[in-house]
Amino acid sequence: MTSGRPDEGRASDRKSTDGAATAAADPDAPAPSDAFGALGGETRLAVVKALDEASPRTFSDLVDAADADTSAGFAYHLRQLTGRFVRQRADERYELTDAGRSAARALAAGTYTASVDRDPVDLDEPCPLCGEEGLVAAVADNVTEIGCERCGGTVLRLALPPGGYADRDADGFADAIDAHHRRRIESFDDGVCPECAGTVSTRIESVVDSADGDSGNGRHDPGRGHEGDEYGPVQAVYECDTCGADLRCPVALTLLNHPAVVSFYHDHDREVRDRPIWNVGSEWRERVVSRDPWCIVVSARLDGEDLVCYVAGDGRVVDHRRDSRDDGPEGNCGVADDGPVDTTADATSDAESETVEADSGAVTADDTAPESGTAES
Repeated sequence: MTSGRPDEGRASDRKSTDGAATAAADPDAPAPSDAFGALGGETRLAVVKALDEASPRTFSDLVDAADADTSAGFAYHLRQLTGRFVRQRADERYELTDAGRSAARALAAGTYTASVDRDPVDLDEPCPLCGEEGLVAAVADNVTEIGCERCGGTVLRLALPPGGYADRDADGFADAIDAHHRRRIESFDDGVCPECAGTVSTRIESVVDSADGDSGNGRHDPGRGHEGDEYGPVQAVYECDTCGADLRCPVALTLLNHPAVVSFYHDHDREVRDRPIWNVGSEWRERVVSRDPWCIVVSARLDGEDLVCYVAGDGRVVDHRRDSRDDGPEGNCGVADDGPVDTTADATSDAESETVEADSGAVTADDTAPESGTAES
């Protein structure tokens, strides 16, 4: 499974480039260590929380809210926050800046302080890897892993912010994971990073499992499939050009919101969002037509009709068509000419690890499975 983070070389290149760009745009911007250092201490965090609860507030109101011993000592702490996280208005009252509101939300959500663990719970969907009942979801350190007790396969590993687990039962947090990561995939596919709103680069790359040439550093090697398999499984890869957040998932998962897919399901009285991303249905197939240039055929069969989409190396659907077929049951056939390729996918981000994986021709979700791709973000 991939870590979801950029290779060290690319990460360092991005840091140096971004640092130069940031300095040119705002030469007075503080270093990240100084910005985070300004939040250090209970008094300063109390100010941020107080202004998040009610704003604007006077100096004396903040002294009381922070339960400060002396106004002189409190004034020092307030000065450390002013400018980056807090600003003083013309009427001399204080309010949060945009950065201050972001910090307040992170504190309230437990982003940097909460770690959620939950015992395994049974899920209703069959395993997309073996087709049997036995899927369970367990949570460790804010990451939900969905696996099969029958075949032992890992179907999905996706992170959810700790607030996503709060006040939700087993069904509730499973639904939250599905909704959260569908939106992440959609945002990446729209070219907008869900973490920082930066621009996103998209590509198709081969999936290499650990037995067939994984580099050992948690990354899949672009341009390679399973050993000896020219048309081995592939995955869509999104990477933010600004913060480095990235996502890897089966190509089929990037098409779930495409107008051709939505209308295809609608015409067959189906809703494409009815199934969770860890098992979107056995009707989906992927196969590689060409690697130079890339051309991936993604198909879905409903009621004897196939929707066939052609995906280029930059993730765009360049063409699609429908074919009526009466020569096989639903879900048993991919594209007309060649057989389907089993699909898995994985996606990751610096803040979390998500994976969507598919096998036996079906598309599913997994954050660590290297076969056919996995989805992490």
